[in-house]
Amino acid sequence: MNSGELLERSLAYTLGRVTGVRPGSLERATPCAQWDLGALLDHLNDSLDALYEGLTGGRIGLFPTGDPDPVCDFRGRACAVLGAWAAGPVDSVVIGDKPLDVRVMTAVGAVEIAVHGWDVAQACGRPGPIPAALAAELLPVARCVVADADRGVRFAAPFDVPACARPGDRLLAFLGRSDSFSDPARSAFRE
Repeated sequence: MNSGELLERSLAYTLGRVTGVRPGSLERATPCAQWDLGALLDHLNDSLDALYEGLTGGRIGLFPTGDPDPVCDFRGRACAVLGAWAAGPVDSVVIGDKPLDVRVMTAVGAVEIAVHGWDVAQACGRPGPIPAALAAELLPVARCVVADADRGVRFAAPFDVPACARPGDRLLAFLGRSDSFSDPARSAFRE
């Protein structure tokens, strides 16, 4: 698995999802019960800022910024992140005071971006599955980084899905998301 390719494919999927964001829709509900669409886009932009900082400088700051047009800013940040990856990222980053291999950071970022792209699509009423091949590669990454301690804080409990479920459904279920936006269990979604 090439983490740069995962990142690129996650960004492509999510760029396609943000096309559904219309003016005046930033207050729409999302599968992340604590966030409306505007807050979700702000979070995505913060995530892209962190990825960019990690790819270009090896250190991630912990101070988010707000943006007046989160959709336009997402597109610009996505291009900047891809450009930073293509230019040859640093080997490792420091998050807080802990070093992390840049490939791990990039793979985790790909999970974050793709899953939140799915969240954006749900909020816009234009659901679309995460592409099967992408989801199949993201699921093992998610399983490595989402711990039991994250449940109830950043993620809801995982849902059971049949073994024959699509890879995207398995990924979403592992992260505590139901394929049904109207599912009352969504109130447990945090991030």
